[in-house]
This record gives sequence, structure tokens and C-alpha cells, in this order.
Amino acid sequence: MNNLEFLEFPKIARLSREIIITEKIDGTNAQLLITESGEIFIGSRTRWITPLNDNHGFARWAEGNKQELLKLGVGRHFGEWWGGGIQRGYGLQKDDKRFSLFNISRWALHGTEPKKIPTADPRIEKYQDMLPEICSLVPELYRGQFDTQKINEILEFLKINGSYASKGFMNPEGIVVFHTAANMGFKKTIEKDELPKSIYTSKTKV
Repeated sequence: MNNLEFLEFPKIARLSREIIITEKIDGTNAQLLITESGEIFIGSRTRWITPLNDNHGFARWAEGNKQELLKLGVGRHFGEWWGGGIQRGYGLQKDDKRFSLFNISRWALHGTEPKKIPTADPRIEKYQDMLPEICSLVPELYRGQFDTQKINEILEFLKINGSYASKGFMNPEGIVVFHTAANMGFKKTIEKDELPKSIYTSKTKV
């Protein structure tokens, strides 16, 4: 008995806490890992990639913009690589592809004023970091207390008004609801939300 590992039941986050709703962009998942020594490892959702074994040109773009991307700093940086020729395309030209990071609380868009980040200790002031000019963020659509009605309203608003990521594109995919207390994201799509993406994607291809 003494040799058995004890597993503590995880704490349960309170549902009535802050959520952040962003537009879910239909591209391909991408990540950058920047090391202390200044190396950049480039990845898709499932594997490391290179310009010779690429994923929609993301590795080639990242290699060509290494010095700018190093400004992101040490760590892992996740985002969506999207645009012309990738999934919905968003009405963009084939050579117009963009890298939009997911962590909108940490980053300020290049040329904007960084916002103050709330901390547990009010005596500590912390501000957003500035993104390199070649990077963008997924659009923030709502920030406030968890509210199912508000989530549905935002989804309907997106459906009627089109994509915020690419103005004028009227076929957006949906939203991501990030629950800050649970540190977890949930996606909700405008169409076929009840089905796994793998099912309706395969049906579309047939």
C-alpha cells in the first residue's frame, strides 16, 4: 500500500468567472519554440516541420523571418497560420498568409499601446508585450463573466456580420471560448457544431 502513488482529486474551477471569446480562424495550427540559445523550432499541430517538409509554407515563412520572430522571446508560441490556399482562405490571395497568435492577454499588436495585465498582487504592475510587426492576434470578440446567452449572441453576431479576422469574408467558422479560471478553451462553430470536424470534413471531400 505504501508504494502506491497517491493521486489528489483536481480542484474544480468555478464556472461563473471570466471568459474571453475570440474568433476561431479556419487555418492550420502552428507553433514556434524559441530556445535560450536563440534557436527556433517550427511545428504544426502534430509534428516539427521544415521548409523541405512544410505545412502550407509556415516553416519557409518562419525561417525567412527568423530575426523578427526572435522578438517573441524564449518559450512556446501557438497560433493559427491562415490565409490564401489554406482551408477557407478568407478571400485572401494565395500568397497572403498570416500568423495570428492565440494568447491575446499577453500580447499587444505592433503599434498599439500595451494594456495592463491584472495580477494577484495589485502592487505589481505588469503590461502586455509588443508583438513583432509580422504577427497578428486572433480577434477578441468579448471579455466578461461566463454567460451562455452572451456566447450564443456573439456567435450569431459573427454569423451575420462576417469574419473579424478578414473583413468582408462572410463565411467565418465560429468562436473559441477561453475560461480563465479553468485555463481551458472550448470551440463552438456556426455550422455542424454537433459533429466532430473529422466527420463533416470527410463528407465534404467525397
